[in-house]
Amino acid sequence: MSFVHLHTHSPFSFLDGAGGIEDMVAAAAAMGMPALAVTDHNNLCAAVCFSKMAKKAGIKPIIGTELTMEDGSHLTLLAQNPRGYSNLCRILSTAHLASPRLDPQAKFGVLEGHGRDLVALSGCRRGSISRLILRGKYHEAEETAVKYINIFGRGNFFIELVNDFLPGSRHLNSSLAELAAHLDLETAATNNVHYINKEQFKIHDLLTCVRTLTKLEEVHPERRLNGENYLKSAAEMREIFSEYPRAAANTLMIAEMCGPSLPACDRLFPAFSDLPPGENAAGFLRRLTMAGARERYGRLNQDVASRLEHELDIICRLGYEDYFLLVWDAVNFARREKIRYAGRGSAADSAVAYCLYITEVDSIARGLLFERFMSLERAQKPDIDIDFDSRWRDRVSAYIYRKYGADRVATVCTYNTFRARSAFRDLAKAMDFPADEIDRLAKRLPHIHSDQIDLAVERFPELRESGLDSPKFRELLGCCAAISGFPRFISTHLGGIIVSRLPLADITPLQEAAKGVVVTQFDKEFVEDLGLIKLDLLSLRTMAAVEDSILTIREEDSEFDYGKIPLDDKDTFAMINKGETIGVFQLESPAQRALQSRLEASGMEDIIASVALIRPGPIKGNMVEPFIARRQGHEPVTYLHPKLRPILAKTYGVVLFQEQVIEIATAIAGFTPGEADRLRRVMTHARSHRDMADIGAEFIRKAIANGMSNEIAETIFSYIMGYASYGFCEAHAAAFATTAYKTAYLIRHYPAHFFAAVMSHQPMGFYDSNTLAVEVRRRGVEILPPDINLSYGNFTVEGGAIRISLRQVKGVKDSALDSILEARSDGLFKSFDDFRRRASVDRNALENMITCGVFDTLHPNRKQLLWAVSTTEKTGAGEVDVIADTVPNLIDNTATLPPIPDFTLREKFNMEYEALGIDIRCHYMSYWRSRLDRLGFTGSRNLFKIKAGSPVKIAGLPIRPHRPPTRTGKTAAFFSLEDEFGLIDVTVFEKTYQRFGALLFTKPVPPLQVWGTLQRRGNGVSVIARKIERLV
Repeated sequence: MSFVHLHTHSPFSFLDGAGGIEDMVAAAAAMGMPALAVTDHNNLCAAVCFSKMAKKAGIKPIIGTELTMEDGSHLTLLAQNPRGYSNLCRILSTAHLASPRLDPQAKFGVLEGHGRDLVALSGCRRGSISRLILRGKYHEAEETAVKYINIFGRGNFFIELVNDFLPGSRHLNSSLAELAAHLDLETAATNNVHYINKEQFKIHDLLTCVRTLTKLEEVHPERRLNGENYLKSAAEMREIFSEYPRAAANTLMIAEMCGPSLPACDRLFPAFSDLPPGENAAGFLRRLTMAGARERYGRLNQDVASRLEHELDIICRLGYEDYFLLVWDAVNFARREKIRYAGRGSAADSAVAYCLYITEVDSIARGLLFERFMSLERAQKPDIDIDFDSRWRDRVSAYIYRKYGADRVATVCTYNTFRARSAFRDLAKAMDFPADEIDRLAKRLPHIHSDQIDLAVERFPELRESGLDSPKFRELLGCCAAISGFPRFISTHLGGIIVSRLPLADITPLQEAAKGVVVTQFDKEFVEDLGLIKLDLLSLRTMAAVEDSILTIREEDSEFDYGKIPLDDKDTFAMINKGETIGVFQLESPAQRALQSRLEASGMEDIIASVALIRPGPIKGNMVEPFIARRQGHEPVTYLHPKLRPILAKTYGVVLFQEQVIEIATAIAGFTPGEADRLRRVMTHARSHRDMADIGAEFIRKAIANGMSNEIAETIFSYIMGYASYGFCEAHAAAFATTAYKTAYLIRHYPAHFFAAVMSHQPMGFYDSNTLAVEVRRRGVEILPPDINLSYGNFTVEGGAIRISLRQVKGVKDSALDSILEARSDGLFKSFDDFRRRASVDRNALENMITCGVFDTLHPNRKQLLWAVSTTEKTGAGEVDVIADTVPNLIDNTATLPPIPDFTLREKFNMEYEALGIDIRCHYMSYWRSRLDRLGFTGSRNLFKIKAGSPVKIAGLPIRPHRPPTRTGKTAAFFSLEDEFGLIDVTVFEKTYQRFGALLFTKPVPPLQVWGTLQRRGNGVSVIARKIERLV
């Protein structure tokens, strides 16, 4: 006879499960087990993925949890059906939300109200009944069992027997069996599984050390003494429980008691709550859409009207009219509150979304396919992404919470998983490697999966030189590989929220994440499987920078309208074509700047293509070069069939966008929109070879039926298959391209205003504030130092220059800033002493303010001010002089300070950069310029004068070294060298990288000198490195 494991832990027990879910399911199936339960600690995170995998493997999934009670004991609960699942969700939600964060505990009273349709096992050694028996409290154990019988029912409560071969196990099981017989209860055998096989015990032990903050040589009660808690076979379990054969047999009976339990509802979205009297959701959506269409288009022509009717018909037939109305309501709230936003993603394929002002992409004018977003044949739910001004995104979210109720709105969780650095740090600490060595080596690891460290050590010279390839790390790296992708903890999704017509605690367990945010226990993929729809209300700092720049521009030009920026401005395109796009949304990376200098963009179509081209997929798929060559006429544009011309003409015969795959399938094979979208999804989501073969055979068969020859049909399918896996959503690219172009326009015409805003909202984009400052100066805009009477919380525009903010000073917190600005509102500071008496700033921040020159206009000798601060102490509201008897009025300019010479200019430069992260007076490389000129080094501004192929020597500060994927699979590194004139893009190919790459990726990266060959491509220049050394 078989056996069913009813008490098992997956990695979603968070550092208490060492066997992957898929492997565990496969092992149970291979052992011939008809069912399997997953009972992670206090959560159901694995429920959806486990259910999918179990069904695929042909075994019954049983959803459960190991619950922690208010006395610290454990209780195993299994859902019998959807109502039982809902009760589990309620119990877990209450346990989490009514307890301190990360310490969920369920009260008996909660169980009493939600105990129906659940099977309960009394728990492992840490179950309340087992703990009482081990303490000799048999009467209390019996009373506790009776409580559980009253909650769950006699037929649904089982005494759990576990034989983990620990001291006392035999006696404990004997006593538990006697209690069961006394109370007329059945027993159930489990193995409290925490890993799949004995070999994984080491990994589980390490994870336990990580969880308990102990090392392998230390003792801790949570650490297991043997490796017996693995997924044992039915034969092993029956042999172990040979004294209690019914306990093993009852596992099959319990499995029969438990059926499908996940909710089957697929319409959990709420009805829109603000319908006008007498209107239904479909009618109101149609009225809003047509009103918006008249605003967008004026008089509606037949094309617009029929497209809108087509979309509205599909939206309403699929039942998503309330969803569209809720999103419209959210953006309408943002518009009323003047919160800047921009819709993006595949929603930009929708003309209805455009007319509702959800997006700014005219999908009709662009010829975008609504079926890429929604279709009657597509099971996937619509997904609308909206970027809001990062400062006010939470106001929009709060509006939805207020409107629909906190019990029906929650943030989607995400699982923070082990990757290379986190796995290495945690496991190395548990294995007692020295702390400084752990920190040094972890910082060198790239951001990769932890099962790729071995490969990275082989490929990356900085890792080889670190010693990671030595034998002492072999076991550690093997353990890192074993936990790759395991969840470490639950976190908050950047912007995903769900809204439900039912209380969410009936559908998903809820818990508190960091900062008090209530999150689901299922991530974005799993909540959709449960019938919930996610709204992505995202936070984008670019929106904040755009809004701030608009406000300052309007102070000088009251007529400026961001919405009416011309999309054909010649000066803006001229700037883009030079690759001068630092600070431009989506177009500022070295790869994008290089592309722009070659592409010679002349319209929005080119910007849209740019956004899509510089992605890992297109680069790896070698799509960039054919596109540019055809765009510039260096390569003929050809089509495999005349029907492809109207589809691929705008991308010069290259399949660049996912929407084009749908159009090709429709035109060539006569696919319905839904079938065509299925083809796109198979190609773009790396499905199995079988899926690809099946859809390919269907394409070819239908293409032949549609009049194509077999040869042409096969050729076209092979052609689109070669490109489609790298394709990008055109609507998403179009939405990003609009913001990209408009930020380029702001930089070209209002550089001080826009860069002041961008620098106020760091970190954002590709570059830090100092690189942005270099770009600002290159554009002729002066950077002014921070000043105690002139600087504010943000960077400001002052007479065409940019004044550095007080917040930029290291250590200046919001509380200090508020104190300074409030005191200054009563009058400018007259002296340093006046400042200290009126404003409250901690000493660390105050010293940084001094060293970067904030008080220079009050007292220019910084060293004297630092000396004065060192002689004072904090008393009450302000800091006062404690040596006033010897030096009266020390710093009010009425007495002479001790004659201490000020810092040198070089010292001031270093201290300013340390305190601000920005070079105020000059760039670091300017100190080296005369020497570099004598040695034949070329500055960035003079590279354009040199012929292509010429040898060059350059020097500067390395910016953002990175190793993107390449078409050949070889490693190539890219970085920029920054000097006082700008940036020089440097490419380091495999051979050179293997010799000198350690310099680029071993922090801190020093100033570098590079010998190489000048390369010209289009309007840009770059350097192919041949040799790299430290400058100092």
